[in-house]
Amino acid sequence: MSQRTTAGRVRLRSTRPSLRLERSLQRDGYPVLVGMDEVGRGALAGPVSVGVVAIDEGCRSAPQGVKDSKLLSHLARERMTPRIHRWCLGWGVGHAWPDEIDRVGIIAALRVAGQRALAQLPLTPDLVILDGNHDWLSDPARQRLLGLLDELGPPPVPVRTLIKADRSCASVAAASVLAKVTRDAHMVALAPRHPAYSWADNKGYAAPEHLDALRRLGTSRHHRQSWNITGTVTDPREMTRA
Repeated sequence: MSQRTTAGRVRLRSTRPSLRLERSLQRDGYPVLVGMDEVGRGALAGPVSVGVVAIDEGCRSAPQGVKDSKLLSHLARERMTPRIHRWCLGWGVGHAWPDEIDRVGIIAALRVAGQRALAQLPLTPDLVILDGNHDWLSDPARQRLLGLLDELGPPPVPVRTLIKADRSCASVAAASVLAKVTRDAHMVALAPRHPAYSWADNKGYAAPEHLDALRRLGTSRHHRQSWNITGTVTDPREMTRA
C-alpha cells in the first residue's frame, strides 16, 4: 500500500521489492517509468554512480531475487545483471568523477551522474522514481552553466521520491544493482595501478586498510581531494554543496 505525502514524496509499505508503486503510477498516467538509485556517495575515491532502469506496462514481474544491491552478494549481483538487462526497456549508469565532485560538491555531482544516466536511455521517461526523501536530480541548469552537461541534453523529467525505494520498489532495486556492479568493476580495474589502497576489496570506501594507506601515502588522483580524508574526517555525506 502506498501513502502520498507533500512535495511529491511517496511512502510505500512493502516487505520486498515489487511493481506495486510502478503499476499505481502507470494507472495515474505515467506509462514509462524510470527507477533510479546511486552508489558511491560516501566513498573516498572513485566516482559517484547513478543507475537507471526504464519499464512500461509490458515489463512483467521483475527478475526473481532482485533487491537492494547492498543486500546481495557480489556473485548474486553479477548473475542478476543480464536478467535485468533483458527485463527492462532500457538502462544506463552515469558517473560523476572525483574532480567534478571536488568542483561542484556531492549533491550537484549526483545530479550530473543522474542526468548522464538518463541520457543513455533509448527513450524519454514520463517520471523518475528516486530513492530517498530528497530530489537531488532536478534543476540541471546549474550543471549546464558549469559546463558539466550538454545544453542539448535530456529535458527535465518529473520526479517522485520514495524513502527506502531500493527495498520496496523493483525498478529502483534493479537500478541499484546495475550501478553497484558498474562502479565496483571500475574500482577493481583501477586497483592494480594503486595496490596500496586495496580498492579491489573496499571499492574506495573508508575501510581500515584504505585509511591506513591514506595516512602513509596520501591521496591519488582518484581520491576526492576536497574532502579531508587524511586527517580528522567530517562525514563526507554531510558535504552537500550544491
